[in-house]
Amino acid sequence: MKARVFIVDDHYMVIEGIRSLLNNEPGIEWVGHAMNAASCLAFLQKSQPDVILMDIGLPDISGIELCREVKTKYPAIHILGLSTFNQKSYISKMLENGASGYLLKNAGRSELLKGIEMAMQNKSFMSHEAALSLRKTGDDNQPVLTHREKEVLQLIASGLTNQEIADRLFIGNTTVETHRKNLLQKFGARNVAALVNLATKNGFIV
Repeated sequence: MKARVFIVDDHYMVIEGIRSLLNNEPGIEWVGHAMNAASCLAFLQKSQPDVILMDIGLPDISGIELCREVKTKYPAIHILGLSTFNQKSYISKMLENGASGYLLKNAGRSELLKGIEMAMQNKSFMSHEAALSLRKTGDDNQPVLTHREKEVLQLIASGLTNQEIADRLFIGNTTVETHRKNLLQKFGARNVAALVNLATKNGFIV
C-alpha cells in the first residue's frame, strides 16, 4: 500500500524540492500541499493523507499548534515536523503535540523515505541532527541566533522599521522580514513586543 503524503510549507521551492525527491518513489503517492495552516485544515476536511510533512514556521499559526489541532481532529494521520531549526525545544514540542518524528530541511531522500516508512509503522523517526539536539543537555529554551539575526534583533528593539533596518544593514526588505519571522519563531513570540521582552530576559538585548 502506498503512503499518501501531503506537505505544509510556506516556501514553494521547498515544496517542489521535496516533491521532486519523492516523485518517482513506488511506495509514495503525493496528494498535494498547503502553504499555510488554514489551507491545510481545509484540505483535511475533504481528504486525509497518511503522512503530513509539516513546517514549523507557518505564516498564520505555528506548525506546533497546527500539529496539535490536526492530531486532535485526525488522530490517524502521522505528522513529521519539518524545519530548518534543530533546537531541542522545537523538536520536543512537536513530539509532545503528537508528531511521529522530526526532519530538517536539509534531509536527503533516504532520510525522508525512512521517516515516512517509520511513521507508517507507527514508529518515531528523528533525522540525525535532530536526534543529536534531543540528546543535548542544558537550557533547551535558549535560542541560537546567527550574527545577522542578532543585528536585526537589536535594530528591532531600537524601534526601526523593516525598511530602516534594510537600509542600515544593506540588505533587502524581504530579507529583513524573513529574519523577523525567524526571530519570532525562535523565541516563540506572537508579536514584536513579546519578542523584545523575551530577548531582553534572555540577555540578547542590553
